[in-house]
Amino acid sequence: MNGEEQKRYRSINAYVVAFVFIIMISAGGICVIILNILNAVGFVGYMRVPPMILPVIMLCACIIIGSVLSAMLSGILLKPLKELKDGLERVAGGDFSVRLEKSENFEIAKIQESFNIMAGELSNTELFRNDFINDFSHEFKTPMVSVLGFAKQLKKGGLTKEQEHEYIDIIISESQRLINMSTNILMLNKLENQQIITDKQDFSLDEELRRCILLLEPHWSAKQLEVEPELDRITYFGNSEMLQQVWLNVISNAIKYTEAGGKIEVRLDINPKNANEVRIAVCDNGIGMDNTTAQRIFEKFYQGDSSRATGGNGLGLSLAKRIVELCGGRITVKSELGKGTDFYIFLPVEAKEKKEEKKKRSANSVNTAGLKGN
Repeated sequence: MNGEEQKRYRSINAYVVAFVFIIMISAGGICVIILNILNAVGFVGYMRVPPMILPVIMLCACIIIGSVLSAMLSGILLKPLKELKDGLERVAGGDFSVRLEKSENFEIAKIQESFNIMAGELSNTELFRNDFINDFSHEFKTPMVSVLGFAKQLKKGGLTKEQEHEYIDIIISESQRLINMSTNILMLNKLENQQIITDKQDFSLDEELRRCILLLEPHWSAKQLEVEPELDRITYFGNSEMLQQVWLNVISNAIKYTEAGGKIEVRLDINPKNANEVRIAVCDNGIGMDNTTAQRIFEKFYQGDSSRATGGNGLGLSLAKRIVELCGGRITVKSELGKGTDFYIFLPVEAKEKKEEKKKRSANSVNTAGLKGN
């Protein structure tokens, strides 16, 4: 138990002790008042109560009065706990809309606040799960229905060669879309359950970005886009293969939403505001997006309005964001409708001493494994 928890524990104890103390003082005070009243009217003298018995009567009276007061006032003390119990039962039953009103006691109020945060998170998780299932079902159903429909048309026959080739191309395209979606979902699921990145090594980040641009050359050439790389020479320590997914997804996104004849800039440098970070910028002068779309662009299956939902499955940027987060970095977006979109990726640069230490540990583990094998 840390210092903060101990402090809260003592505070709750003090609250309970104070409550019991008040009950005891109140019970004793009431007994004294009753005794004085009875003595004033001559009842005590009339009853001729022996002096030795009087304290016993007083004690019994205090116990009875204290018990009555405890029964009457315990509701005040236990009301927040009862509400918490009822709230937990409702949450266990699947009702995540329940919220508790904060008590005047600070520590109990902190417990109630934590409960409300928990219920809110569970509500968001349930909503996200339902949305994910609905979006997943929709995204899979659409290409499957398309493949089924065109396959039936081909089976019926009576089509021209041009129609047959067109339908076959659509089936191939939709099948490839399903394959890509399945691959992305599996990869995203793996990354969400992964906490550390392995297979790190030094590699030329600028050369990797150039290779990604060349890999996408057929796509940006087909739209006659101008791609301008401004890449500083930077050696980065990380998983090259994993980060390649980030560059391909972000640059592909820029190509997809930049109109023919447009321009895309890919820049790499050290963050001028933080020398311990590498900054990668992918900027285009494409169709852009509104604030709502920009805020949700990294959500699974989210593709914004119909003008942006073109041939994707809304998983690429979710993958990119998760990979960047695993690397300890962050990804941001700035966009304006009709003026283009800027993606910025910031990755932390590990100190040379830390990299050498990791390399030594990796080499030692390999040597140890080799010795065990021999």
